[in-house]
Amino acid sequence: MLAAGLQTIAKSAFMALFLLLPLAATADEPVRFGEESLTIETASGRQHVFQVEVAATPEQRARGLMFRNAMDKDRGMLFDFGETRRVTMWMKDTPLPLDMLFIEADGGIHRIVERTVPYSEAIIDSHGPVKYVLELNGGQAAELGIAAGDRVFSKRIGAEGD
Repeated sequence: MLAAGLQTIAKSAFMALFLLLPLAATADEPVRFGEESLTIETASGRQHVFQVEVAATPEQRARGLMFRNAMDKDRGMLFDFGETRRVTMWMKDTPLPLDMLFIEADGGIHRIVERTVPYSEAIIDSHGPVKYVLELNGGQAAELGIAAGDRVFSKRIGAEGD
């Protein structure tokens, strides 16, 4: 009787491992992002060029810059929501302080939230309808003189039909 009970437990444990192993493998797989060049033009006419990873799918947007410990100064991440709407973000599992630029479909910067708090689960709101969010290293917007009302250009931002 004891042997039969142990055999049943062993089978159950094996089945649980067999069923859960694929889930564990996919949790650690990196999310892949496309890349593109993006330019920010300030009111004074200065242009700043960034190479950005693009988060356009729900999976990519959910991962964002989570678990990243560093990002080069000329890099960023562009979240493309596919439609103009109110957007909320957070910093869960994100160790880098970031500047979040909330961008309208035509490329106008609607709002900037500077130096977001790493790991915070506080909601960061766009305060209006936007189509994109650009994340840069914390403090970079002020350092480069980027402000609300400045313009963002890329192959996906400001294109006709938006």
